[in-house]
Amino acid sequence: MLKLKKVIPRTYEQICLDKLKELGKSTASEWANAMGYETHNALSKVIRRIVNDTPEKIIVVYNRKPRYYQAI
Repeated sequence: MLKLKKVIPRTYEQICLDKLKELGKSTASEWANAMGYETHNALSKVIRRIVNDTPEKIIVVYNRKPRYYQAI
């Protein structure tokens, strides 16, 4: 009998977190450039959703600007 592997689709937030994990600690501008965008505002809503919905997956350094993000 053939076993089929269950594929769990990745959300866009998970794709962005994987890219951030590759980059390491970086700013929103660096993260957006790595994702193929020209401005840091392109990921602002995605970053907000990640911070609000799954804060355990990201570290945000708030004490200075620019803010630095790091995936866990």
